[in-house]
Amino acid sequence: MTAKVAETAKKVRNDVVRSAPRETLEELFQDFYHHRYQLYVMNLLRGMFFGFGTVIGGTLFVALLIWLLSLFNQVPLLGDFIETIRHSIESSRQ
Repeated sequence: MTAKVAETAKKVRNDVVRSAPRETLEELFQDFYHHRYQLYVMNLLRGMFFGFGTVIGGTLFVALLIWLLSLFNQVPLLGDFIETIRHSIESSRQ
């Protein structure tokens, strides 16, 4: 009988440990957002900033990639390709 009690106690303890973080998150969510309007506004702003950051990061990444490729202008197979990219960029500036 004591083995069964110990097993039940262990199962209850594991259930409490697993459910505690979820209950804490639900409690925090309920505390911060009393009204759905606040939730929608917060998610809208978060989405806008995420999109803006993605565009800026992508632009910087492409610029860095083009700059790095321009360093390899003398490579036989890449040289022509890079020269074409450079020419198209310079023609779009004018």
